[in-house]
Amino acid sequence: MVSLSLRTNAIVLALVFLLTGAGSQPPPGSRAEQEKEFAQERREMVRDQIRHRGVADQRVLSAMETVPRHLFVPWEMQRMAYMDTPLPIGQQQTISQPYIVALMTELAEVSDGEKVLEIGTGSGYQAAVLAELTDKVFTIEILPELAAQAERRLKAMGYTQVRVRTGDGYLGWPEEQPFDAILVTAAPEELPQALLDQLAEGGVLVAPIGERGYQQLRCIRRESGKIIEDEETIPVSFVPMIRKGGSE
Repeated sequence: MVSLSLRTNAIVLALVFLLTGAGSQPPPGSRAEQEKEFAQERREMVRDQIRHRGVADQRVLSAMETVPRHLFVPWEMQRMAYMDTPLPIGQQQTISQPYIVALMTELAEVSDGEKVLEIGTGSGYQAAVLAELTDKVFTIEILPELAAQAERRLKAMGYTQVRVRTGDGYLGWPEEQPFDAILVTAAPEELPQALLDQLAEGGVLVAPIGERGYQQLRCIRRESGKIIEDEETIPVSFVPMIRKGGSE
């Protein structure tokens, strides 16, 4: 597992910055000073937006405080990176609200060494958070440009244990099954059977399910060969999950 510290040298920071796909000119001011400010904003984000709402897993809180969310958004939005909101990342996709990322990660109950599948790589932020918890992270993105950007970004930041695939998330990653946890970060109207089939015994699947404008975050487990759904769900709003060919 990898932690990006404030002592990261300027060359690596510059490389990561360019890989955000946001252009060649950084915002004004000292980058080192900005990184200190962003670190403080991360601590405040964890305290006020995440811990305050009930996320208690210390490993998840530490991951959220470690991963620099501002490097996963276009540079013109970096000052908004630690606000309590999703943000656009291009191609009609978004990076999820920090609290939702933390909540889904906590619900997935990821332990060190477990194998995790993410559906909907997007910017790569959720995959980076998961990579703070385990060294076996697999993530699928159907949009080739986003997948390529995320893969470059994650590698530049040192998250070399994350494997990125361009493909149809409805099919999962069958040759790497079973997965101890599966997180779906785009909303299908119904949960794909292939993902349920790839869930390991004792595993947890967390996904937003429903039509555009009305979705519920569901937590599903496989216990003694049976699929069991937790009763508690919360309303959420995710971009629709795209099928192969570009349809929802």
